[in-house]
Amino acid sequence: MESSSSFPDVESSNSETSSINTGNTSSSAGASSSATTLSRYENQKRRDWNTFCQYLKNHRPPLSLNRCSGAHVLEFLRFLDQFGKTKVHTPICPFYGHPNPPAPCPCPLRQAWGSLDALIGRLRAAYEENGGKPETNPFGARAVRLYLREVRDLQSKARGISYEKKKWKRPPPQQQSTAASPPPPPPGAG
Repeated sequence: MESSSSFPDVESSNSETSSINTGNTSSSAGASSSATTLSRYENQKRRDWNTFCQYLKNHRPPLSLNRCSGAHVLEFLRFLDQFGKTKVHTPICPFYGHPNPPAPCPCPLRQAWGSLDALIGRLRAAYEENGGKPETNPFGARAVRLYLREVRDLQSKARGISYEKKKWKRPPPQQQSTAASPPPPPPGAG
């Protein structure tokens, strides 16, 4: 199953399962199984890493990994946009800010922010697993973080849905009392 273009696409169904689809989805039924089987995340990370390394080889001029910078990561992310499946309305579109537009429009398809965020997370981990130093990791560069924030903000405005950071509720503080008394009744209960 080869992609019709010269490069694989990125699935953007959700951030947990998104990966670069290389078309190599054959099962290992015919091959001898190894002692350890990789998790779905590890397989995605390996495929994404191999795809990024292939992108560096195809880059003109070809780039070695140790010369790769945040700017090259941004080029890669912008390159992947052409394979996106998420409609991102432009400010001049009548459906800008509407989560469920009633009709089609000519706005471009892009990679979803969640897919890019998950991809960068996997590539950041793969870089260090393949011998890269954390302080030189191009996937953790400030420019990459700013780009992801910009994409998130642009897409949330275009859809009319904001991406809120999950707020964790702190457990109520436990009162230290020596007498075992029942909790007070809720307000209005009487």
